[in-house]
Amino acid sequence: MQYIICNFAAPDRAEMNFISNEDIRRAASMLAAAENVAIICHVHPDGDAMGSSLGLARYLTALGKRCGICLPSPAPRTLDFIFREGDCTTIDASLHREQADGCILGADLAVCLDLPCIRRADGLEEAFRQARCPKLLIDHHLNPAREDFDLVFSVQDISSTCELLYHILQALPSCGVECSGKAFPEPATDCLEALMTGMTTDSNNFANSTYPSTFEMASGCLSRGVDRDSIISHLQQEYREARFRLMGYFLSEKMRISDYGVAYAVLSAGELERFGTEEGETEGFVNIPLGIGAVKMSIFLREEGSVFRVSIRSKKGVSASRLAGESFNGGGHEQAAGGRLDIGPEIPDAAAAERYILEVTDRYFGK
Repeated sequence: MQYIICNFAAPDRAEMNFISNEDIRRAASMLAAAENVAIICHVHPDGDAMGSSLGLARYLTALGKRCGICLPSPAPRTLDFIFREGDCTTIDASLHREQADGCILGADLAVCLDLPCIRRADGLEEAFRQARCPKLLIDHHLNPAREDFDLVFSVQDISSTCELLYHILQALPSCGVECSGKAFPEPATDCLEALMTGMTTDSNNFANSTYPSTFEMASGCLSRGVDRDSIISHLQQEYREARFRLMGYFLSEKMRISDYGVAYAVLSAGELERFGTEEGETEGFVNIPLGIGAVKMSIFLREEGSVFRVSIRSKKGVSASRLAGESFNGGGHEQAAGGRLDIGPEIPDAAAAERYILEVTDRYFGK
């Protein structure tokens, strides 16, 4: 079998998952045949989820396809800049569940992006399972639920779903499959802008999960007219003052460092409310403590209803993914993972979260 992205490989990446020409042709046939496409991403969509969703939607809309993006919960306001006039309909299923279900059930192709299994799409799972159309997954997380999809693109050694989608779209024009009697076009600048945005956020602006293929993507996007300076300005220079007030509190009052070099912080619902925190405004907090030389791992818990949302980052040689899987009902990449901690079933109350962190990290590092 021939492979189209062989330049992904590097000497220290022996287990890289390649994308085959055969799978590209299958994907091209699915896209060419579809007229109504439902695009689904994970709950609490981040830059990678929104960037890949809008990037694919813009590419398919340019081909004359009708698309709908179904979000299990609203996108954070920090990503408002990514939307443009003329974009396809984006449905917040937390407010318009019937409309989102109708979009999925009426589609002749469902594409899931940036989620390894449909359970991460929260309330959209039932409509997805009822839909009788072909189903495509494009994702960069561990353990994709292949049984739920007709075709799966799953690559873990890559910066983001946006990057994976970029390479797939770049391969379509030469795959030998036509759409409406013509070869697939290369992605236009507006599509690439969305993909560049998601790759930038998921790689923490090239600070982690960055590979030769990531810079190849960045170079390709810049050469096609993507304004990276504008993207960085939107992502890093348009926050509300409240974010920085909370960040100062996070660092000065909440962050602790254990004897094992684990920096951890827990923000309660009351503290988040006190600072008027909006969705997306704690993005990146978990990365900050890794700038401390003695810190090997950073853990950030944010209370939301009856659960804590958990973010874990680590330095090379320490597995954030393993701790997330063992102790926080989650998983992810080796140095960047996440999960949840249930209040009630796992800890008696929110006040016990800090003690739980110390217990599981002492066990983890004390082995």
